[in-house]
Amino acid sequence: MNIEHFIAKRIALSNSGSFTKVIIRIAIAAIAVSLTVMILTTAIIAGFKKEITEKIFGFWGHIHITDSNINRNFELSPIEKNDIYYDQIRDIKQIDYEDQAKILGYAIEGKVQQKTTLGGVKGVYPYIISPAMLSTKDNFHGVLLKGVDADYNWSSMNKYIIDGKQITYLKDSMSVDLLISKNIADKMILKTGDKVVMSFIRDNARIKKRFQICGIYNTGLEEYDKRFGIVDIHKLQDILSWDVNQVQGMEVVLENVNDLDIFSEYIYYEILPQEFYAESIKSKYPGIFEWLGLQDINETIILQLMILVAIINMITVLLILILERTQMIGILKSLGMNNWRVRKIFIYNAGYIVFFGLIVGNILGLGIAFLQKHFQFIKLDEANYYLSTAPIEINFITILMLNIGTFVVTLIFLVLPTMLVTRITPIKALRFE
Repeated sequence: MNIEHFIAKRIALSNSGSFTKVIIRIAIAAIAVSLTVMILTTAIIAGFKKEITEKIFGFWGHIHITDSNINRNFELSPIEKNDIYYDQIRDIKQIDYEDQAKILGYAIEGKVQQKTTLGGVKGVYPYIISPAMLSTKDNFHGVLLKGVDADYNWSSMNKYIIDGKQITYLKDSMSVDLLISKNIADKMILKTGDKVVMSFIRDNARIKKRFQICGIYNTGLEEYDKRFGIVDIHKLQDILSWDVNQVQGMEVVLENVNDLDIFSEYIYYEILPQEFYAESIKSKYPGIFEWLGLQDINETIILQLMILVAIINMITVLLILILERTQMIGILKSLGMNNWRVRKIFIYNAGYIVFFGLIVGNILGLGIAFLQKHFQFIKLDEANYYLSTAPIEINFITILMLNIGTFVVTLIFLVLPTMLVTRITPIKALRFE
């Protein structure tokens, strides 16, 4: 029988004095609040990273293949769809590569290990981006029209269509459907079903084409929403006098975003000829991904602060419990129990307090997270955060690690305060009231 655990259990379940009850309840509350904040922090930050990356990749894909001489001012230069190894890229499955060996996230110099990507290429989609002027009877607005075909990754884009529907493609003719953003629709006072005129410049001549708004989308990413509309790629090919195999570039969509850097390098160095260039969206829009990376720093700081709060509260409570049980310590020592065994009693007792705090913290943290996920009562400024509500992504493995980490780290730090027990002698303790 573990006598230390037995005594600690009796102490934890006994009806102590009112002051001690209050202190223990405060300690349980402190542990619960700390864990609640940690659960919500990890869930919200994980949700941010997932939602924003899905928006970016849903609109742009993962890797862009273009002419290496492409002009950043969108001066259109066609490439032949068949010349960019379309089928070869589309059929890429998992690839093997070498990476530097690591232990607990730290690189081991001079050692490499063989790895395999988590997935392959999900799809390859041609696109054309052409500048145009959208005009109505009362207003006009400069836009960039993105032309895509019927095989485009609409499953990702459809999530952001808030009114109307995606482009309807016709077998024998070009579609005149136009999908615009809510940002542009609000500025131009347009709605689904309205007809508009688009003006293009080709060979220093102005060309006008009519389009009909089939739907309105809203990604929340202002950089996209204030500029882009989506049309049938064949319409732009006709306007630019390009044939059906001429496109501006290709979007490569991967099965797993964690393979992005590996596939970007593999496609560029192993498959494409010199005149083509492969660029990942992380490289194309580094600002957003750097902002997401900063959230990891915020998460680390918050977790460390919350664990520190839990440790400080538990040290205070443990010292109070030791002082309250001074006579009990004297009796146990007079009966032959050594200092370490007495200290274990209070470590076990603290373990019960931490355990109860973790139970309450899990109930609160997961409860608030599930409520936010379903009712979205925490609102955000979409202009600043790219999202209208705080996103939630619950990872139960992460939550389990938070619980284990909080429990273990807190108890380790409580070993030192129990050294107060060694300074209590049986004679002084038995006289203590």
